[in-house]
Amino acid sequence: MLPPSNPQKLTLLNPIETPCKPTTRARAPQSVTAWRRWGAALLVSCSSLASPWATAQTPARVIDSMAERTRACTACHGDQGRAGPDGYYPRLAGKPAGYLHNQLRNFAQGRRHYELMARLVDPLSDAYLGEMAQYFADLKLPYPAPTTNNTITADRLARGQQLVTQGDAARGLPACTQCHGVRLTGVQPNVPGLLGLPLDYLNAQLGAWQTGQRRAHAPDCMAEVVKRIPAPDLIAVSSWLARQPLPADTRPAERVPPGPALPGDLRCGSAPELSTPLAAPSALPPQHAAKPAQKGQP
Repeated sequence: MLPPSNPQKLTLLNPIETPCKPTTRARAPQSVTAWRRWGAALLVSCSSLASPWATAQTPARVIDSMAERTRACTACHGDQGRAGPDGYYPRLAGKPAGYLHNQLRNFAQGRRHYELMARLVDPLSDAYLGEMAQYFADLKLPYPAPTTNNTITADRLARGQQLVTQGDAARGLPACTQCHGVRLTGVQPNVPGLLGLPLDYLNAQLGAWQTGQRRAHAPDCMAEVVKRIPAPDLIAVSSWLARQPLPADTRPAERVPPGPALPGDLRCGSAPELSTPLAAPSALPPQHAAKPAQKGQP
């Protein structure tokens, strides 16, 4: 590139290379203190002319916290683990720490198959995975209102509610509430909640158990449960769950629901506390209880 024909008209100066000079002659201070004040003012004046490119080169200070360290997680699972926008990345915030830790272990040890997750957790120690799980478990954030509106008949939804709240004795199926809590918000420390999850995620995970793509610590109770539920009933269950609002208290229950222990063939390796028998089961909250039949109906 040729130089400009009239360099005297070139007025753009590089402030880094241009000396900082007062625009008017300042009277020299008469004391040391005055000299210091004048010098400080001149320094501020010069710094105000600093190039923005020079300022940008200063690295920003990053607080070393678990919130910063888990930014790779929130890129998919949403801000603070609130859930991804596409319906396939589930919520992490507020889930039981034991459950989250078990899932990270499952990805690391090949029981769950998703290449991105496996690569993220592979270099991390088990103790660090536990710290990550505890961080997300401690986040208490509000849930959005359910938005599921897939086409399904009222009869199929009622069937889904029946399986969730009562089970199916003919197939040897306990109610979902027997393991996942009366409020369906999970049970400490190892059982996740079933509410507040997108329909696509619920369907994907139930399908993964059906095909063996998702597994848990043996004995794998969910794999056995899903085998006993026909595909139309699985869709009915997921459709009913995805439509339910969260209760006022969304925290996981502190202990397993009262009731009989799971039968031997439905023991859970990842939640051994479910095999401990307790007292008689309690009633469901009103929004999840089955509606009573009207007069004149069987």
